[in-house]
Amino acid sequence: MQLWLVIQQKRLKMYKRIFDIFFSFFCLSVFSVVIFLFWIIVSIDTKSNGLFIQERIGQFGKSFRIFKLKTIKDDSKEISKVGNFLRKSKIDELPQLWNVIIGNMSIVGPRPDIKGYYDKLEGDERKILELKPGLTSLASIKYANEDEILKLQSNPLKYNDEVLFPDKVKMNLDYYYNRSFFVDLKIIVKTIIR
Repeated sequence: MQLWLVIQQKRLKMYKRIFDIFFSFFCLSVFSVVIFLFWIIVSIDTKSNGLFIQERIGQFGKSFRIFKLKTIKDDSKEISKVGNFLRKSKIDELPQLWNVIIGNMSIVGPRPDIKGYYDKLEGDERKILELKPGLTSLASIKYANEDEILKLQSNPLKYNDEVLFPDKVKMNLDYYYNRSFFVDLKIIVKTIIR
């Protein structure tokens, strides 16, 4: 029984990786012009390089550099009008397809966070770190309007730490135990149609 489970997990990882590579190349071929155009627009809008690079916690708690289109003006630390559109449409996330191709992200998996969150998990919750972070997940679909939710709170950081993040952990742990190729496909479809 244990050997069968190990074989199934290895097979799932292999299928997932093959799907990730083909799906990412397809999406990049479709959206490369969009990414390039918005990179130029964002570079003009923020008067800086329109690519945002940040350290995030990845699989097994190792840090990696995530790529996004910049949505915040460096001088004011406020979300620009273009940045607001990019966040709502999730176009700012498209450069992460490159993260998927190079292997430090997957299409589906827990959204990568900054240090101080996933790397601090304990007990059974640390199983989440066995997964590659993803472009989308059920938690990211549920909290697609996270910025708006946090704006309504008197203490956004406390609300994130005590309400949002624990719920995301619960959802991501549930994904860990129930993941399959078909579950991933359902999550991708939900992401596209939401």
